[in-house]
Amino acid sequence: MSAQLSQNLLLTVPLAPLAGAIAAGFFGRTIGRRASHTVTILGVLVAFIISAMTLYSVAVDGARFNATIYEWMVLGPLKMEVGFLVDGLTAMMMCVVTFVSLMVHIYTIGYMEEDDGYQRFFSYISLFTFSMLMLVMSNNMLQLFFGWEAVGLVSYLLIGFWYKKQSAIFANMKAFLVNRVGDFGFILGIGLLVAYGGSLNYAETFAKSGELAKLVFPGTEWSLLTVACICLFIGAMGKSAQFPLHVWLPDSMEGPTPISALIHAATMVTAGIFMVARMSPLFELSDTALNFVMVIGAITALFMGFLGIIQNDIKRVVAYSTLSQLGYMTVALGASAYSVAVFHLMTHAFFKALLFLGAGSVIMGMHHDQDIRNMGGLRKYMPITWITSLLGSLALIGTPLFSGFYSKDSIIEAVHASHLPGAGFAYFAVIAGVFVTAFYSFRMYFLVFHGKEHFHHKPFPGEHDHHDDHGHGHDHTPHESPWVVTVPLVLLAIPSVVIGFLAIQPMLFGDFFKDAIFVNLHAHPAMEELAEEFHGAAAMALHGLTTLPFWLALSGVVTAYVFYMVAPSIPATLAKVLRPLIVILENKYFMDWFNENVLARLARAVGVGLWKGGDAGLIDGLIINGSAKTVGGFAGLIRRVQTGYLYWYALVMILGVTGLMTWQLWPYIKPQLSALFGI
Repeated sequence: MSAQLSQNLLLTVPLAPLAGAIAAGFFGRTIGRRASHTVTILGVLVAFIISAMTLYSVAVDGARFNATIYEWMVLGPLKMEVGFLVDGLTAMMMCVVTFVSLMVHIYTIGYMEEDDGYQRFFSYISLFTFSMLMLVMSNNMLQLFFGWEAVGLVSYLLIGFWYKKQSAIFANMKAFLVNRVGDFGFILGIGLLVAYGGSLNYAETFAKSGELAKLVFPGTEWSLLTVACICLFIGAMGKSAQFPLHVWLPDSMEGPTPISALIHAATMVTAGIFMVARMSPLFELSDTALNFVMVIGAITALFMGFLGIIQNDIKRVVAYSTLSQLGYMTVALGASAYSVAVFHLMTHAFFKALLFLGAGSVIMGMHHDQDIRNMGGLRKYMPITWITSLLGSLALIGTPLFSGFYSKDSIIEAVHASHLPGAGFAYFAVIAGVFVTAFYSFRMYFLVFHGKEHFHHKPFPGEHDHHDDHGHGHDHTPHESPWVVTVPLVLLAIPSVVIGFLAIQPMLFGDFFKDAIFVNLHAHPAMEELAEEFHGAAAMALHGLTTLPFWLALSGVVTAYVFYMVAPSIPATLAKVLRPLIVILENKYFMDWFNENVLARLARAVGVGLWKGGDAGLIDGLIINGSAKTVGGFAGLIRRVQTGYLYWYALVMILGVTGLMTWQLWPYIKPQLSALFGI
């Protein structure tokens, strides 16, 4: 690919997965399982190859692309169009989305092998890939919103994929409703920018950012840009599961494991992070918005990590880990370290997708038992799953030289260098989160792969109902997963280890994001201070062995080992002593209770009030029915005049003529009457 990016090749990137989704969705039953997964995998593979070529051209040759592909409509000066903006940020996201999606597609062949909805699942995940690519490649807010809503729709379909399962139906509705709250804020933010900026195009809006910063929100003294940025971030809070709009993500684990890796670890939940980074020219002009972003991220990073400690479902442990890491990314955005947030987005995508797919491999090996208390000693039965999960866990906790180390430590340093009011709390949250992350990660790791084997003589899920021809249940020996499952694990493990070492210099301290991310270094010097302290990836890893985060992570691993391998009576005793705290954590800070018993009832009461008082009472009762009754009453009076008798009409005519003549002659008659009666 030359330095000039080809429009046709860029169009192929989202359209290839879309073609696969259409083929598998509409013709899956006709063409069969093998053809369905072949055509969808081929589509995503083509998208990945072109994305990799694009990334190379952008990084090495400095190629860029920003043009309209299709003009939909023009409303006065406002243009609504489909267009692509390809720079360092977009090219990186394209590669992450397509690579992780490709691994998930291959993995799905093994994981969903026995599912009746095989073709439908491949169609959904391929459609999701198309939607996410349209989001990250957009050069305007209309297309951004289209991709934003499309990934939400496909997420709804995938969480509720097993639509006969009540918990899955509840989870996808919960995800849909919570995201609508965030999306309401998101569209308000876009609306404000369009109303006062006059354009949906990124470049045109950013060019007017200085003018927008001088405006105030009507009727208040608030900065218009602050209100718009906070509204945009509320959208990110929903999509990227930030407190208090995080409640949907843990329940989304009701969907099949491959979508947990694709949507809720690597791609969809990072859409909010990507959006804020893309809007950096606007966020840089509002310290209030940045501080709000930082504090919300800090709360999410720390308090969602606490919830990961008490989870026993293997997928939910990883889900709360995702929430916590999304909080880390959000904190970096608040510190104006946008490139660090996006860097962690990339590294996290690989090792978190690896951990989710590793969890799915364990679930398959355990005949769909997800309780980590029923596992133990799986290392010798599932060696590939074991080693790849270990590498993913080491990357997650920020072990020096692993990818997560470079991005997580950079976030911590960026927050430490920030001068915003919320930086103190945020720094405490991300530092404490290091220990918490290491503890819950290796609690899960030790309980699953080491220690005593707890699966003997315990029935696997559904075993009481499903027996073989001889009346026996499943074999109680776990097994390694097939190659279509283990190969993606190995391929994801490689970048989980090396991508941070290779990419930190160009992405954080080079020119990779130079025209994609804007930072006011005078007002927000965090990145400048990081650059002064950076002396190479190897030196950073060596120095990392002496820093507080490393020792906190190590202490978290050691604590987990002692608690669950050496003296398991300790956590049991602590659970009794700290029972009130455990109850709070088990009930997820009672957020679900509050939403269901307070907010939902309040919303219902408001809805019923609007229905009965507004719709039935005011609109139907007063305006519609009332106007009808008024017209009917008036018509009833008029109808009495229409008797049908000739003499009645003649009388009315005479009276009318008399009245008209009196009115016309009154000026002449009045003086005569006055003189006659002395009036």
